[in-house]
Amino acid sequence: MSTAYQIVVCGSIVPDPLQTLEPVAGPTGPALKNEMMLPAVLDPWAGHALFEAAHLAKGAPGSKVWLASLGPKAKLQQVMMTVAQKVPFELVALDGPAGGFTEAADVAAALADAINAIPGLDKKRLLVFGGWESASRGAGATMQIVGERLGIANQFQGVDKLTVATDGSLEILERIEGGKHQVSKCAAPPAVLGWATGNLPEPPNNPQVGMMNMRVVMPALQRAKPAKVAAEGVKFASVTLPKQQRDTKIVKDVPPDEIAKEIAAWIAKD
Repeated sequence: MSTAYQIVVCGSIVPDPLQTLEPVAGPTGPALKNEMMLPAVLDPWAGHALFEAAHLAKGAPGSKVWLASLGPKAKLQQVMMTVAQKVPFELVALDGPAGGFTEAADVAAALADAINAIPGLDKKRLLVFGGWESASRGAGATMQIVGERLGIANQFQGVDKLTVATDGSLEILERIEGGKHQVSKCAAPPAVLGWATGNLPEPPNNPQVGMMNMRVVMPALQRAKPAKVAAEGVKFASVTLPKQQRDTKIVKDVPPDEIAKEIAAWIAKD
């Protein structure tokens, strides 16, 4: 008999990566220029986690997926209009900043409290999914802190594949150093999985799934609690865009070692 999982995916919204992002000094600290005007999307890493969660839930009857998301309510509503058409889930919304200038510990605390407040949550069946990295909060620590605050010791980061064995245990393919993978096993939930790319394609839009999801998405947005993650007491000495520079040099018959030395010298001079 298969296990019915309760899967909570932690995922925020980020500015569309095709947009030009310009950091500015705001009244409460660093921010992005015209941030509220920038089109937003679901964080790509969180997207992988959500699609993997839906796939797992589909193969385990009785399972359910929640999407816990922290961001401005107006932006969340815009993004959910698209995301809701992908896979079935129930939204757990938190109203707060979605930029990259927030503390991972504060974000994780807000998400963990929201997960603990889900009615009927059974931690013996709980899997917490999220992005191993993030397009805005790239600290690489948020999911780990969420797991710690939930009391979950089994954590796997850089996950590319999850397989449920015949005995109900979880077999997890994790990225490690040197471009290699390791196979980890977890006897049973609870567990935290920080996803890398996964191995599933993005599901096509399904208007019927979208209508079903939006019935609970809109009330969830109306009930969204404010989350204070403003990184109080943190000061940024400077915030600038990465410097773009291109020098082209065409040469012939130069040994690889000489090319490598020239590249290293070019990098070091800046």
